[in-house]
Amino acid sequence: MVAKALSEADVAGMRTAGALAAQVLDMIGEYVVPGVTTGELDAICHRYIVEALGSIPAPLNYSNGSAPPFPKSICTSVNHVVCHGIPSDKKQLKSGDTVNIDVTVIKNGYHGDTSKMFCVGRVSPFAERLIKITQECLYLGIESVRPGVPLSTIGRTIQRHAEANHFSVVREFCGHGIGTTFHDEPQVLHYLEANEEKRQLLGRPVQMIEEGMTFTIEPMINAGERHVKILPDQWTVVTKDHKLSAQWEHTILVTAAGAEVLTRRSDEQLP
Repeated sequence: MVAKALSEADVAGMRTAGALAAQVLDMIGEYVVPGVTTGELDAICHRYIVEALGSIPAPLNYSNGSAPPFPKSICTSVNHVVCHGIPSDKKQLKSGDTVNIDVTVIKNGYHGDTSKMFCVGRVSPFAERLIKITQECLYLGIESVRPGVPLSTIGRTIQRHAEANHFSVVREFCGHGIGTTFHDEPQVLHYLEANEEKRQLLGRPVQMIEEGMTFTIEPMINAGERHVKILPDQWTVVTKDHKLSAQWEHTILVTAAGAEVLTRRSDEQLP
């Protein structure tokens, strides 16, 4: 099963949802300053999504079937938090922190999913480099998208760039099909599975990228080892070695020419 935009109406709906999700990240940047709490950032995003955009924050009360419903409207992942950080009024950002803000909006039933790294005050050159390489991984993954090529090309491309720069790729979480469903097929890995390479070498069937697919690419890149753990809240994912992690995410539509970035931000210069 693959996630496809089956009609022009579907494509239009996804473009609208993606553009609105991008607007949230454009809006919140000025509020990411030393002293703000992640809970305050969540409240600002919630009001903007609901009141200004007339949309629904998809993470709020979302359930993955095993953890309790997610209690907030965005994810805020600070420093060594890899993903799914829960905003809190007790978590105050300080100069030198890095934070990923992950936003998914629902508009007329369609989902737009995107995330961006923010630097709080002045961060270390090493943190800046991790953030830069991770964004490059996202862009290279997007550039590798073409109808008729193996879906695993995305992961191969991302892994090669991350490891060439002495970083590691988180393997427990991946990109996903998206549309009227938040998380759908296909799964978009950010690394190359050994079995996938063997299947290609033996000429066995592999998942191919098809025109009309809509999915996310969202590499999570660690400064240290790739291994992660989930905290007792059953959502927050952190690096086991407590070293920094970074993530960027876009929702894309596969076109005949490649990939259309549905969640492109106004401040963004795509390669």
